[in-house]
Amino acid sequence: MEGMQRTTAEGRGPVRYGPPTPQPGLPVLSELISVLGAAAGRSSPQPPGGGASLREAACRHWGRRGLATSPESVAAGPGAPALLLALLGAYGGDVMLPRPCPAWWTPQVRLLGRRAYHVPTPAECGGVPDPYALLETVRRVRAEGGDPRVLLLSVADDPTATVPPPELVREACEAAETAGLFVVSDESWRDTVHRPHDDLVLSPAEMLPEQAAVLVDLSGALLPAGWPAAVVRFPATGQGALLRAHTLDVLTATGAMVAGPVAGAAAHALDEPDAVAARSYAAARLHGLVAAAAHREIRAAGALARPPQAGRHLYADLTPLRAGLARHGVGDALELEDWLGGRLGAPTPGGQRFADELGALRVRLSTGPLLGGTPEERLAALTARDPLELPHVRSSLDLLGSVLAGLA
Repeated sequence: MEGMQRTTAEGRGPVRYGPPTPQPGLPVLSELISVLGAAAGRSSPQPPGGGASLREAACRHWGRRGLATSPESVAAGPGAPALLLALLGAYGGDVMLPRPCPAWWTPQVRLLGRRAYHVPTPAECGGVPDPYALLETVRRVRAEGGDPRVLLLSVADDPTATVPPPELVREACEAAETAGLFVVSDESWRDTVHRPHDDLVLSPAEMLPEQAAVLVDLSGALLPAGWPAAVVRFPATGQGALLRAHTLDVLTATGAMVAGPVAGAAAHALDEPDAVAARSYAAARLHGLVAAAAHREIRAAGALARPPQAGRHLYADLTPLRAGLARHGVGDALELEDWLGGRLGAPTPGGQRFADELGALRVRLSTGPLLGGTPEERLAALTARDPLELPHVRSSLDLLGSVLAGLA
């Protein structure tokens, strides 16, 4: 199972054994390679929080999405984990998170010595907590001496691959405001929505301009994961400026700066020139088609999954196949992770890595491995009129279907 080491039974999921981020599985865009190469000779480091050109490009990026932003309200870092760690460290307090949530969120909170409280998500989507459950959980936590101050959510979600409807985002934000929580919206997957004309993405920063920060990891849609860069947008208030300053303190103390050549490529990608925009759109379409086909295989086998709407993955619940899995000695998500990953030859992280119930037989399946085993096969999938007709894509989907069908 290349890309994810097995977890020791004793540890049940140490951070270093966590699941890999869903990878695009596509060759790096040649235009970005040229930009990075042209900047390779620059020896001067980026300042903490990013240089002016990178922050200005981030402002233009958000401006095209209806969020007017000034460079003084932006900070950049070497990937979303480093930025989120700095932001949470600067803000203080315990953190409310949806269940399930991205695998890297909870370790960030615990690394800071804070408590993470997970709130169930609505039946129709992931990414945001059920608003009534959020209010009740905050009330109970405070009654027990906890100090919840931050709500971390996602408007295009990993692991569930769903886009919360605008009304649900609005209700979750209203609940956060009522509870006095600062909202951090991870929008890294916003530009990977499979059908952008059908699924409207609403940012909490549009609703709570003085009480929400927006985090974007550029490996979501714009850069390869090996070129780490992320940006965060703070509220344009005195409190927002203070939070940004404290966040820069943490970035400085930890040496979490964007590499100079990567900063140039990040600024170029954030401006979304034609080639970058076309690749982003084509990749989202490709992953959407393959995810929808994988969803059909899952449902045909009798398992459950919400229809994927964004990203490069989907979240499957194999609980209806529990009896068949038991015949193979699989009784929880950790055992399912090992067994299914071995059968498919690709990482299939179990739900326990996303703060889900260990006893629930849930896994995240990535679409990247379904695109082919070589760069040439993956590029062929990207440029094909119908990638599902390609033999290597079809065989990957057939393998998934046959493995699951064997559990009926």
